[in-house]
Amino acid sequence: MSLDERAPAVVRAVYPPVPARRQSPGPARAVVVIAPLSLTIALGLWGIRRKNTMWGDESVTYQLAHRDLSQIWHTAQHIDLVHALYYAVMHEIFGLFGGGLLTLRLPSVLAMSVAASGVGLLALRLAGPRAGLLAGLVFPLLPQVQKYAQEGRSYAMVCALVTWATYALVVSVPHRARWRWAVYGSTMLLACLLHEFAVLALVAHGVTLVVSRVPRPVLRAWSVTAAGVVAGLLPLAICSAGQSEQVSWIGGPVRLRYFLVVAVVGVVCARAPLGVRGPVRLSVLAVPILVLPGLLLLSASLVKPLFVDRYVLYSNIGIALLLGAWMDHFHRRQRSSRNVWIAVAAVLAALVPPSLSLRTPESRSDDVTAIGAAVRKEGRPGDGLLYLSGRHRILTAANPEDTRFLTDLALAQDPVSSNTLAGVELPAQDIAARMLEFDRIVAVRAAGAHASANPREEAKTSTLRRHFREYGTTHVNGARVTVYVRDHDPSPKAGPGPNSPGASGGSMR
Repeated sequence: MSLDERAPAVVRAVYPPVPARRQSPGPARAVVVIAPLSLTIALGLWGIRRKNTMWGDESVTYQLAHRDLSQIWHTAQHIDLVHALYYAVMHEIFGLFGGGLLTLRLPSVLAMSVAASGVGLLALRLAGPRAGLLAGLVFPLLPQVQKYAQEGRSYAMVCALVTWATYALVVSVPHRARWRWAVYGSTMLLACLLHEFAVLALVAHGVTLVVSRVPRPVLRAWSVTAAGVVAGLLPLAICSAGQSEQVSWIGGPVRLRYFLVVAVVGVVCARAPLGVRGPVRLSVLAVPILVLPGLLLLSASLVKPLFVDRYVLYSNIGIALLLGAWMDHFHRRQRSSRNVWIAVAAVLAALVPPSLSLRTPESRSDDVTAIGAAVRKEGRPGDGLLYLSGRHRILTAANPEDTRFLTDLALAQDPVSSNTLAGVELPAQDIAARMLEFDRIVAVRAAGAHASANPREEAKTSTLRRHFREYGTTHVNGARVTVYVRDHDPSPKAGPGPNSPGASGGSMR
């Protein structure tokens, strides 16, 4: 047998028997972009207000983005430095379009829509038009994507940037133009500056290139670009390391089950011959970005708990690519499309309950709107207001009207003037003394919060225990609001009169 006759066998040994890439026509590319974008916008607008409620992290965005840029910067020196760029972006958006609830969440809807189009284009390039359309449509249907498309936080923007950085990477491999690598690097750096853990996607990209055995010049170009991204991120990473107490609430992996399920499903899908021939194969790109960022966070959690599913939201890019390409592969193998439509209908039916649930206030860990309303309902003008602990003052800060007629007993300096999230509190002995000036105190406790061992919190709890009795408690999503009355007074009454010490008639904000 001649060498020419043996050549096809060699090719089959290197590449699975999948169709070669065909240049996709313009209309197909347009559909792959527009259809996922439209579906994501529609799903993002559906129930976006969640009955006009807001949860704690969104409340922080809302409060900080309404401060001046200089105040945002000074606050970031104390806390939330990792989100400072996002707060600055939202500050400008609020300035242009107003600071309402829709303005808070619409940027995330639009960012996730852009991400969906990017996922579609990635799959189109790596597996053809039908796989591109399917992957782009699968992406916005994923429960985690639906959830964070409607949140006023940075994760949707990070996901969009990582998606398009990944697309820039795939395009840069065969062309090798410097400006393409510059686009890739700048997009990745921006994603990392919005949230540091986006750098884990950079690791996944490196693994993809190594496994793909790209030419050395390509690997060298990526290495230089990655080094630039890391160098640009390093100052933020070093400074924010001093604020590690912000993640002290993570006692263990948060919502790990979703990550494990999609990782297993993705790896199973990757066993099929997906995609088309090329320098970067779809499964070699999708599996690392799906699995590696989460695994790296889990590994780091052995030292300090860090895994939260939203920190690696962009890993959904991988599962969408794999599911889209697998459905395309399944469709090509089926002689009849009947089974395909049955499978699609079953998946859509299974997604309905979680999609409905995600658009309710109960889908989040707390509801600051309900907490503030409970404080307003239970409190009377002149009552004292106490937060257990003080850092949970943010739970009622979104709407100052809820606490307007109450006196914050522990507050020495308000959050804005002190450039903090929760303000500065009085010394322990002063807090106890102020509490004893009131006959009624409304106390706010976050659900699941453990009593702090610092002197201020001990002074609050010991004074309540020794001099007050519980009159009634209202449980709301994420907190409980308790009214305490003085032991010497059998019936609850309003706080001190206008001539009594500490009766300010309003909050010390």
